[in-house]
Amino acid sequence: MDYIRIYIAIPDEFQELLIAELFDMDFDGFEEEEHRIIASIAAKDFDDYKREEIERILLHYGDEAFIEKEEIVAPQNWNANWEQSIEPQTIGKFYVRPTWGEAYYGDEYIELLIDPKMAFGTGYHATTRLLLEWIPEVVKGNEEVLDAGTGTGILAIAALKAGAKQAFGFDIDEWSEDNAKENMALNGVDSFEVKLGSTETIPAEKQYDLILANINRNALLDLIPILNAHLKPGGKLLLSGLLEADESTILKVTDKQLLTHVATRQQKEWIALLLSK
Repeated sequence: MDYIRIYIAIPDEFQELLIAELFDMDFDGFEEEEHRIIASIAAKDFDDYKREEIERILLHYGDEAFIEKEEIVAPQNWNANWEQSIEPQTIGKFYVRPTWGEAYYGDEYIELLIDPKMAFGTGYHATTRLLLEWIPEVVKGNEEVLDAGTGTGILAIAALKAGAKQAFGFDIDEWSEDNAKENMALNGVDSFEVKLGSTETIPAEKQYDLILANINRNALLDLIPILNAHLKPGGKLLLSGLLEADESTILKVTDKQLLTHVATRQQKEWIALLLSK
């Protein structure tokens, strides 16, 4: 599957805000440089309408914000491109590293080996960090986990290594299924099933103790009722991919689903929500 890469000149102080807006438009890869971001989107998901929408958004950021160029990128080895930039990091109780990063031999952290095919799902983004930090607190042991929009599989793998019994993940991106399975093997995890597709791939009538969904506001608004139907009574729902301004909109939907808002956590303008059924 081909990707479109768009090079956008923008002052550094506005980069996070623009990334948030592009994320809601189905962009799923971002590289931040000085006074520029490079945003990636599947070619099939990009058209003139989205280009015009980006240009409209950039008007709010002043004359220094504009599209520099676009390019089509054929499928490639993303690891080779980013090998020099992705470094090991500690996130809560996890030590996250690619296979080329320095190994961890202590017992203070749980090591997660994640070799990404795309930029999202490496643990670098605040939404991923928020959920990784929360997972060891909500996983008590032997949970069945559903990971909606699994990406690299990092969240489901983290839950399993924290003590969950088994996990099921799905994603609409073609690269995700193979990448999640590769990362599963790297971590010695064999109780994680991954399917290409959306909620239709979830086993019928199946309910889970914990559901993880790090996607975006618009997708979550549609998915919450479906995910709730697959959540066991007493189960936990962890949502992210959200901005601070999205909280009230999401909570209106979860209230209608009789989900109890337990807590909100925040990093910069990004938030994650914990809800209970």
